[in-house]
Amino acid sequence: MSSSINLVAVYIADLIGVLLLGIVLLTKGWNLPTRRNESIVLCILICATLIDCLVDPFVFAADGRPGSFNRFLAVFGNSILYIYNLIVGTGTLALIVMHVKKKISRFHHIIVWIITIIEITLIVVNFFYPIVYTVDENNVYSRGPCYYVYIAAAFYLLGYALFVYLSARFKDDSVRYFPVWQFVLPISVGVTIQTMFYGISVQPVSFAVAFCSLLICLQNECIYFDKLTGVYNRYELEKILRQYSGRKITRIGAIMLDMNDFKSINDNYSHEEGDSALVAMANILLETVQNKGTIIRYAGDEFVIIITKITEDTLNECCNSIRQKISDYNESSGKPYKLSAALGSDIFELGKDCSVDFLSRIDTLMYEDKKEYYVRHDRRKG
Repeated sequence: MSSSINLVAVYIADLIGVLLLGIVLLTKGWNLPTRRNESIVLCILICATLIDCLVDPFVFAADGRPGSFNRFLAVFGNSILYIYNLIVGTGTLALIVMHVKKKISRFHHIIVWIITIIEITLIVVNFFYPIVYTVDENNVYSRGPCYYVYIAAAFYLLGYALFVYLSARFKDDSVRYFPVWQFVLPISVGVTIQTMFYGISVQPVSFAVAFCSLLICLQNECIYFDKLTGVYNRYELEKILRQYSGRKITRIGAIMLDMNDFKSINDNYSHEEGDSALVAMANILLETVQNKGTIIRYAGDEFVIIITKITEDTLNECCNSIRQKISDYNESSGKPYKLSAALGSDIFELGKDCSVDFLSRIDTLMYEDKKEYYVRHDRRKG
């Protein structure tokens, strides 16, 4: 065994990683409401990291010890650890892309496949021609010339994942509850330290810490989002109003939207269809507002939209665009019912202790619009 390896320190570091990830798995902390695909990717990444933490101490214990079994542990164990770097890099990128609802460009998609093929090929070749790492006749592990290919690839994948996140954050402030840097930082520090200082093992536990940090952020994010529609819930509205409370007067636009004849959709076509109608309306609002404002499911079939840096013209344009997109949806949806909504909008000089008047005002305007709708449409006909 290399004299530079402190096995006790390795065992303790990996044990911490195993305990952290084991608790996450047992408590199903990886399971995100309404985000099945992301939950699956998270579970795979956590299981892979747990295997990494379990294999790592055996690899270090076998280093420099004689015998064919120790040689097997050194060769195949290190191969598993290298493949893990590929899994976590591509998995992290996939998770972030799914979460911020972006698509990988064709160019970077090709790059990811090239990285995957190169890393797997190098590991296979390494069994016959040691170029990634060597295990000599005394079973002592040493890094090979292609070791840094894996380090460079890991930083590329993490860097590109961070770029995807920051690009999404610039366009959509809703991803602020998903601070990727809290995840990328522990990994970057762990990989850098282990690369610079041979003989220590901090990389597996740094990944464990990173995933725990990521899960905390994702679970915290779920507090502020409506599980059905994916838009914000009332907690976010309360948070926005608290932020404005006590500040100097701030000019904002606000829209209250209530779906017309929503009860008839539930009664005539089932509550599942009613949920689909709510999701469709939320998607219409997301498509209309984009990064210009915040969409909140206020209660039941009511939504509130907060828009900053607004003028009367832009507020009217937003309301007209919502109505037009509802009409477009009705023409193409193929549903046996039509979506409709009453809107109430106004511009407010929002400042201290005005939240009640603010909500009451747009609610009143919305109901005026709803009354006009029911004058033209017999409620009993649904």
